[in-house]
Amino acid sequence: MNPYQGALHVHSTYSDGEFTLAELRDVFLTAGCAFACMADHAEAFDAPKLADYLTECERLSDERFRFIAGLEYECRERMHVLGYGVTELLGKTEPEEVIAAIAGLGGIPVIAHPKDSHFPWIETFAVLPSGIETWNSKYDGRYAPRPRTFALLERLQQRKPDLLAFYGQDLHWKNQFRGLYTFVRCSTPVRQEVLGALARGDYHGSKGRVRLPSSGRLPRSLLARYGALHGCSASMRRALKSVKWLLDRCGVRAPAALKSRLRRAF
Repeated sequence: MNPYQGALHVHSTYSDGEFTLAELRDVFLTAGCAFACMADHAEAFDAPKLADYLTECERLSDERFRFIAGLEYECRERMHVLGYGVTELLGKTEPEEVIAAIAGLGGIPVIAHPKDSHFPWIETFAVLPSGIETWNSKYDGRYAPRPRTFALLERLQQRKPDLLAFYGQDLHWKNQFRGLYTFVRCSTPVRQEVLGALARGDYHGSKGRVRLPSSGRLPRSLLARYGALHGCSASMRRALKSVKWLLDRCGVRAPAALKSRLRRAF
């Protein structure tokens, strides 16, 4: 089994991303990736557009790089569930129903960037997903995840021991940070092999020199460091949002170039 680098939770211009699929292929090939698990928003599609999406994902895939089409489903209370390997339009908004439908279709249901306020709700679910996105580098920032998301995962694992930690880029913008990757162990990076490795937990996340296990069990010292880093980063992000709110109130628009730089920084 060889380790193949890829990116999870990627959006394109088919929903609200800035990259076309062709551009994404070039970006990820240059970064050394062999695959990308797509998660364009299901709400952006109808049947004809979805057919075009699947056709283009397949057309741009070859032995060097493969798109693995999937969708992100918005549920009530704006909870989002990733359906890796699933491209059906489900027409459901209850998260447990969406999770069950994705699993029933042979996909991998993952709760994306869970909000802190959703943690108690998730813990009441009778139907649990295959995994929790414990680090989303768009939502959590590039520097560190929220240790409390790993704590949520640990509590859920008491009920479902094989529940997995996922590490997603949630890539939307061209100048967004793209340094969080996933390495899967499989014989060849084709769709079924990659999805099989993800379902088994035969992968790890990678950010710089840090290796992030699929179990989500990180050393307490690393979680403490992440807590401090995330706290600083989150404070800065909140301050910038406050400044933007004030500028908007005054009718002043932040320059696009400044927004672009901040997206890469945070």
